[in-house]
Amino acid sequence: MRWMRSAWAVLAASSVVMSGCNKEEPAPPSVTDSQSDWEDIGRYAACTTFDSTAIACGDESFFNLSGCDKASLAGVSRGIYTLVYRTEHETPFIGVGSFRTSADGSLDSFRGGPPTERRLASDGFYLSSTRKTSSTVTMRYSLVGCRAEGNRLYGCYANCRNGSLNSVGTFMAVKWEPRAGESEASGLRLVSESFVEPGLPVDVYVTHGHAYVVSIRNGNEGGGLSVFDVSDPSAPVLKTTISLPTDNYWNGVWAKGNALYVASQSSGVIVFDISEPAAPKQLLSVPGMGQIDVHTVFVEGDRLYAMSPGPQPKTLIFDIQQPTAPRLLGEYMETGAAGNTSVVGYPHDALAFEGRLYINHWSSGYLIVDVSDPEHPKKLGGFSYPYATSHANAVGKFGDRLIAFEGGENWGAHLRVLDVTDPASPRRVGEFKLEENASIHNMVLKGERLYIAHYQHGVRVLDVSEPENPKQVAYYNTYREKDPGRGESFYEGAIGMRVPGDGYVYVVDTSRGLLIFPEP
Repeated sequence: MRWMRSAWAVLAASSVVMSGCNKEEPAPPSVTDSQSDWEDIGRYAACTTFDSTAIACGDESFFNLSGCDKASLAGVSRGIYTLVYRTEHETPFIGVGSFRTSADGSLDSFRGGPPTERRLASDGFYLSSTRKTSSTVTMRYSLVGCRAEGNRLYGCYANCRNGSLNSVGTFMAVKWEPRAGESEASGLRLVSESFVEPGLPVDVYVTHGHAYVVSIRNGNEGGGLSVFDVSDPSAPVLKTTISLPTDNYWNGVWAKGNALYVASQSSGVIVFDISEPAAPKQLLSVPGMGQIDVHTVFVEGDRLYAMSPGPQPKTLIFDIQQPTAPRLLGEYMETGAAGNTSVVGYPHDALAFEGRLYINHWSSGYLIVDVSDPEHPKKLGGFSYPYATSHANAVGKFGDRLIAFEGGENWGAHLRVLDVTDPASPRRVGEFKLEENASIHNMVLKGERLYIAHYQHGVRVLDVSEPENPKQVAYYNTYREKDPGRGESFYEGAIGMRVPGDGYVYVVDTSRGLLIFPEP
């Protein structure tokens, strides 16, 4: 996921102009499906804002609540809410967020910490957070309730920059609740749980009897790498942690042989020597061309793929015949990505399979690229949908068909099953949906089983032997309301996952850390 990409950053997004690559010929267009993750039903609430310079931007009195049902706000139930923001643009943008209300009625979490102003009463709901984001910029984010209905709250928001209105619109918040009829688990048994100390844990790779967990910054707390000896999965042993003072937003991890590859927001791919598995030694960073943000990594055979959102959104292709000495072979940049990332998006994640690279390119959707000649990658086709946030995928052969499983990361994001046998004409043939207020994050395909890290919905295991009709066969609800940090982000819960073939499923939960289950 694109962590620390808050809803407000999405709502305030602007075009970024960068230089790019020239194409010898136009890339084939993506197939556009009509089914969207999010459907626009219009404004969520009747509130508006006053056009008055006498009222400070974001104050509670900044909002006009004359059309609201204030009496219904007495029924706002306590708990964790995730929410979707809708801007007032002609074609609205959306973003996501969360907040938490305590049993005593206080509002104790909003945008990653306690709000600077708050009120929850029988006739009102108001949250405001003012943060200095740089020496010259102060941001203020405010929510106000307009009406409550069951487990849903509707209202308005304002995003203010240095006291001036930056973005405004309405929101819908839905209380998180365990899924009806589900217990803690079915078909999955937790054998161990290991807290991860640095930052916010997000991904894991398992090799040489060790689990390598990477973390991103969490507020002022830096992330890093935590190494667990999992030779006995029921009793993991923390062997070491590694964190660098100014380079500690590490979002993805993979390995080949005695090389460990860590995706760094600051220095591309950091290569570690893990010939001594419990004591990684940092060797170098690639591509070694100044600061570069690599968000995720993937290895297939002698190729390492590094997905970079910036400074130019592209996928880097490395030769790793010598695993500890990656050599840059080429790169793929989607047409138009260098000019407007808010429209074309960026490569978030990718999977390589039989000479093709399947890229989750956020707002551009799902791309299929021929990388058999890594110096000259060629787009073969793609699949997109309205309000796309293509985020993760898995691909496999089912009879004579090539089937892809694709998921976004947004309000209503769910699993799409695509027939990609003809890469120029991908077709949606199935889907799997849970509630709209919790998103998919990562997935792993093993044979006819698809394992999904589904944020607040925990771990989901699907039988996909009939790809058109995925069937859930096991689950484990990792999310617990009272765990530290819950309610601070839309992107919480089960986030990272590996199924390395040793008989166990390794899951990273943003609060609980490393969880290990026997394969069902």
